[in-house]
Amino acid sequence: MPAWRILLTDGLAETGKSILNEKNISFDDQNGIEPGALLDCIENYDALIVRGRTKVTKEVLTKASNLKVVGRCGVGVDNIDLAAAKEKGVTVVNAPVATTVAVAEHAMALMLAMVREITKADAGLKTGVWYKKEIKGTELNGKTLGVIGFGHIGSTVGKYARAFGMEVIAYDLIASDDQIKDHGGEPVSLDELFSRADVITLHVPLTDSTRHMIDEQAITKMKDGVRIISAARGGVINEDALLQALESGKVASAALDVFEKEPPKDSLLVKHPKLIATPHIGGETKEAQRRAAVDIVNEVLAALDGEPLRWKIV
Repeated sequence: MPAWRILLTDGLAETGKSILNEKNISFDDQNGIEPGALLDCIENYDALIVRGRTKVTKEVLTKASNLKVVGRCGVGVDNIDLAAAKEKGVTVVNAPVATTVAVAEHAMALMLAMVREITKADAGLKTGVWYKKEIKGTELNGKTLGVIGFGHIGSTVGKYARAFGMEVIAYDLIASDDQIKDHGGEPVSLDELFSRADVITLHVPLTDSTRHMIDEQAITKMKDGVRIISAARGGVINEDALLQALESGKVASAALDVFEKEPPKDSLLVKHPKLIATPHIGGETKEAQRRAAVDIVNEVLAALDGEPLRWKIV
């Protein structure tokens, strides 16, 4: 086996490191490495494993003279310049299924917290306020959930929602109508989803076609009092448009785990009383991170050894 060298820049669960140690693969754990330092050392490595923090830019890839594969320990690869990687001949792989349950459960947690105003009730009690009469929640049972992006995560959210008695309609850029039906959703156009859904949850990657797909024009097509959730990627929602819709009441409430700028400093949207915000923790469960570490290490090693890949992006 060649003497591969692997760089970890955003940490990795011990389950992944154990595999590397068992196979006597050399790796350096430089969790939190700054962009300048990454540029200085990247030429020494055959593989790079990142999460969402590290930006694998064209400049990084240009300097990475020995780099053969970039592994994203998670789903989204918008922090990796895929065009530059393809041009350089660098394989990009991810771990798209490891965090499915964690993100789907988080989306449901946001949904429940939103419709029952749990954060307001909790904050009130902690400050001595008894919001017994002021809070009147909304039940999920009998409501229509619109799922935008009906892949691993979106279809799992749909499964959970059906257990709550919700009708699930879905729009997906890739999945066929039959595939959506097979996973328990009713396939609809995006405009029909907007017009029918009581709650909308987003589970799409950030691409040119999905950037700001929820904007002022899209929101005007939605029901008055719609509720919106995103545990996908920041940038899929136009945050200014969402803020205006919360102010006007067109959107009754929203819950976001992701933001265009992370962390979102001094954001009026984050501070809005009708928004529940969490700091991009959808995939942050112990179980999910253990699975993701195993999946990405095995995939990166397969790429280095020229073996078949399960989750090749480019």
